[in-house]
Amino acid sequence: MTARNLLVSLMIFWCLLFLLLQHGCERDLSVRTPEFLMDMNTSAAYQSQESNPVFDDGRNLRLPVPGTIVRGFMPFPYGDGLEEAKRAGQELVNPFKPDPANLERGARNFKIYCAVCHGEGGKGDGTVTKRGVPPPPSLLLENAKKMPDGEIYHAITLGRNNMPSHGAQIGRDDRWKTILYVRKLQGVLK
Repeated sequence: MTARNLLVSLMIFWCLLFLLLQHGCERDLSVRTPEFLMDMNTSAAYQSQESNPVFDDGRNLRLPVPGTIVRGFMPFPYGDGLEEAKRAGQELVNPFKPDPANLERGARNFKIYCAVCHGEGGKGDGTVTKRGVPPPPSLLLENAKKMPDGEIYHAITLGRNNMPSHGAQIGRDDRWKTILYVRKLQGVLK
């Protein structure tokens, strides 16, 4: 056998071996693959309400570490009530400037969440007031114009009087942008 024939034979052998291995690596996802030494892969799971001998207190369901914050959640360090609203009004400042993009976003949010009660113009004449819901105060009154942005933010976040909390529906940044739009309705922003 010549060197050339040997080389061709080896190349054919390696190509066939490669094709065979490639075919063997294909996996049918509808069939479960066999597992060996399963106890090394998978440990026995405990149900959340079951007792667990691993822990000293015997409970399986663990409390979160103190100070843990849920992913995507930003704690709001103010409680309910007018005193907390006043404190928020003194401490919180709107971080957004009244540029066209922010005002447009605020207008969108106002029309979705606020106009139903407060009306398109903020006069307190929304559609729900025609169906028996007590009308909210007008946002165009002097006391509403004098209310600090932080206090309005508190009212949107936690609610006030008959107004429910919108903290879960309206994101933090969108609340501030909505306040910018309210200020534009009030004529405070030019």
